[in-house]
Amino acid sequence: MHDDRSLVEARLRRVLEERVRPAVYPESVPLDVAVWHAPGEPVPVAEGLAAETEPIEVGARWGAPWGTSWFRVTGTVPEAWAGKTVEALLDLGFDENMPGFQCEGLVYRPDGTPVKGLNPRNQWVRIGAPVEGGEEVRLHIEAASNPVILGHHPFRPTELGDKETAGSEPQYTLTRMDLAVFDETVWQLVIDLEVLGELMAELSVDSARRWEILRAVERALDGIDLQDVNGTAAEARSRLTGVLASPASPSAHRVSAVGHAHIDSAWLWPLRETVRKVARTTANMTALLDDEPDFVFAMSQAQQWAWVKEHRPEVWARVKKAVADGRFVPAGGMWVESDTNMPGSEAMARQFVHGKRFFLDEFGIENEEAWLPDTFGFAAGLPQIIKAAGSKHLLTQKISWSRTNKFPHHTFTWEGIDGTRIFTHFPPVDTYNCSMKGAELAHAARNFRDKGHARHSLAPSGWGDGGGGTTREMVARAARLRDLEGSPTVTWETPAAFFAKAEAEYPHPPVWVGELYLELHRATLTSQAKTKQGNRRSEHLLHEAELWAATAAVRAGFSYPYEELDRIWKTVLLHQFHDILPGSSIAWVHREARATYERLAGELNAIIDAAQRALAGEGARELVFNAAPHSRRGIPAGGAGAPVVEGAAPVRPRGEGGYVLDNGLLRVAIDDRGLVVSVYDVEADRETIAPGRVAGLLQLHPDFPNMWDAWDVDEFYRNTVTNLTDLDEITAGEDGASVRVVRSFGASRVTQVLSLPPGERRLVLDTEVDWHETEKFLKLAFPLDVHAERYASETQFGHFHRPTHTNTSWEAAKFEACNHRFVHVEEPGWGVAVVNDSTYGHDVTRTVRTDGDGGTTTTVRVSLLRALRFPDPETDQGVHRFRHALVVGASIGDAVREGWRINLPERLITGAQDVVPLVTVDQDAVVITAVKLADDGSGDVVVRCHEAHGGRARARLTAGFEVTGVTVTDLLERPLPEAAAPVVDGERITVRLRPFELVTLRLRRS
Repeated sequence: MHDDRSLVEARLRRVLEERVRPAVYPESVPLDVAVWHAPGEPVPVAEGLAAETEPIEVGARWGAPWGTSWFRVTGTVPEAWAGKTVEALLDLGFDENMPGFQCEGLVYRPDGTPVKGLNPRNQWVRIGAPVEGGEEVRLHIEAASNPVILGHHPFRPTELGDKETAGSEPQYTLTRMDLAVFDETVWQLVIDLEVLGELMAELSVDSARRWEILRAVERALDGIDLQDVNGTAAEARSRLTGVLASPASPSAHRVSAVGHAHIDSAWLWPLRETVRKVARTTANMTALLDDEPDFVFAMSQAQQWAWVKEHRPEVWARVKKAVADGRFVPAGGMWVESDTNMPGSEAMARQFVHGKRFFLDEFGIENEEAWLPDTFGFAAGLPQIIKAAGSKHLLTQKISWSRTNKFPHHTFTWEGIDGTRIFTHFPPVDTYNCSMKGAELAHAARNFRDKGHARHSLAPSGWGDGGGGTTREMVARAARLRDLEGSPTVTWETPAAFFAKAEAEYPHPPVWVGELYLELHRATLTSQAKTKQGNRRSEHLLHEAELWAATAAVRAGFSYPYEELDRIWKTVLLHQFHDILPGSSIAWVHREARATYERLAGELNAIIDAAQRALAGEGARELVFNAAPHSRRGIPAGGAGAPVVEGAAPVRPRGEGGYVLDNGLLRVAIDDRGLVVSVYDVEADRETIAPGRVAGLLQLHPDFPNMWDAWDVDEFYRNTVTNLTDLDEITAGEDGASVRVVRSFGASRVTQVLSLPPGERRLVLDTEVDWHETEKFLKLAFPLDVHAERYASETQFGHFHRPTHTNTSWEAAKFEACNHRFVHVEEPGWGVAVVNDSTYGHDVTRTVRTDGDGGTTTTVRVSLLRALRFPDPETDQGVHRFRHALVVGASIGDAVREGWRINLPERLITGAQDVVPLVTVDQDAVVITAVKLADDGSGDVVVRCHEAHGGRARARLTAGFEVTGVTVTDLLERPLPEAAAPVVDGERITVRLRPFELVTLRLRRS
């Protein structure tokens, strides 16, 4: 046997490319084309259809960045084509890139009925099969000239990411507008040859099956008359029948394929364009479902379904029918595919509440999986939230992107901080854009790490990111791969069907405990600081709005703003999408996000103010409202009372230069450079700051990752650091009880105000940065005299520990990580917390001191700002304000309390009366995260709480109203029959909680 494999493979490639694929459309005639360019933002469909057009020729340039052009194509099917299948070929100027990253279109009939979307892999519209000849063709194309952001030079700065800077130069050349005969036999031959050629390439060199396929392909190529492909395609296909009919091995890996189009709700396009992307994709998928009886399509993100319902009712009608048929499947049960590291506890819960409720209300369907293929890592508190929402599965493939350690499982049980376990699957195909190619499926089979225990994996199949979905070519490939020797088997299935099979065959999978950390995209915890601040502040404003509105509704007859809160929650949840909150979208997205957060803050503050005034009544007394879940300065959590006035200790000069702050609990020394050289705990008689080190230190690093600028920070950034110690001025603050420090560096300026509130063990640092750097990373450092092998980081409904050492590559890879409101380090009996009002990224390191005492320094550094240039070249330029506090002698309970406190400052208004809390709890370890009225309008009060210290707790909740019954519910406020009923004694409710356990209580009132 001579080795002629490479010759046959080369021959196959050339014959396919130059002869067979072009013969799919053997005859064509041009269509007439006219165009109207919409002058601004997209217009309603009726307006686009009715607009006055002007002729345009193929070869003409069109499409300013982010513009919309309405093309009208007309023509007549030639009489000679009677009995043939005819399609319109509509090429707007596509290149070979993936769909969704360039121009796109949605085709309409003259009556406004949407037909299907257009993209580089889907340029055809069926006219007739067969045609009679003489049919008049009239189609309209709503074409979006979205610019190519990830082009030939990815990650280079571009002004195309915002319509305000993108200019008006046409982006595209109209390439083809034809009617053409579609030869299905040739098209089927293309698929036959592609599938066999790809399979052949994946089989081992000495495999008999490989040689069997090679000889069959060779015979098929011999049967093609290159001058008459259409006339000889059937004969060529017949020579492949045998190899295509050979069944798969009984031990073959089994792939459950589900049609999919991962559509980023915003990324390299704005939110308004995603509305249209979803319409294009769903139009395509409903059409494909009509044509392909075995095909199943799943779509996540209830927000995207809601957009179709609101903006494209004709497409929505088709979607509803396909859902009723069981073939267009709601997936994921979340409002969007959100980031899961940064959203707060309640926000993460509400992602499931609003997502699942939408699918229940619209279709009566409750899915049981969290579907997050592209999210950048998964917080350790998520399993409990998934379960509390009534779900039990998780799917993602993103952990396959990790750069240091290969995750050891594809199917496993994931255990969260409270012990909740979720059956989890990582598709070994390692993509959520599977196109059914042989290399992808072979990789899935080889890569699958659970061989011998399990044989099933899932493959989300279809073009995604920018949309597009599954193509007819993918479905045709899957049909050939259903049962084909040498390949995994492929079956179209719903996510639920896959998980049922996977659980049944692998009843005792391995357990992974703790966060699912992505060893990549770590900088998303810091990029676009104002977006992150807007999210954090919106979450806490919503907490306040619900609390005070519910209290006022029960106490003062206040009209609870159900609709407003529902709308605002959905807007906040939308902006937690995994390319918005992480800061990895174009400038347009973040410009709009800043404006949105400002608008929402105004609306929420108005709700809060109205509710508080209804509670306080008319009067001139000063009242402090405390929305935090802990009492402070004599004011109960969730209540209001007279302020406690305490005089702050005056700042005094320090003998060696600088100033001293002293409130009797802490004594803080600030040197003449404006750096904290000592934070002395008077009661504990110990120093907080490591010997020879300074705290409140701003450190500047170069920040030029190898790729993915907004996403990544690479570990080598630490190799170079500039400590910002040069001083412009240091003065006592205007209040006489703080120290103001001003520094300049590069083109930027920073002002820090350090204060020590009376009667409290916390040093507060207010930092204002006028930031004008390029490719720099700004950190705020606290080197602590604490020997700690681990530290606590707050996450949803609790906290978890990460090591401070780097014994293994797993630990070393976590050189940048996420926290919510606090980071806490401790030795037995004494600890320190760093709390924040709006930052997430941080690092914690251990170093051995060189002063000879053998001690170690634990340094906590907060990530403040980056200065990346892609995809937004002006990222974070301008003024930013941050608040942090160093809490000394802090237990984990202190860290929890102070984290809430810094994020929920007291509100001072005038009124007539104190406000008694609607609900109180007698145990600090039990934190109430939400007090609201039930979503169904019944007037019931819903209280969500969790154990926050990491131990067991028995607590008594007391309601400030008559309680007629208490029900334990899931997140959607539905009774949990299996839950133990709490002990109720009048208005007192006793609950027992496991470490970090989350409980939702529904309190009925008379």
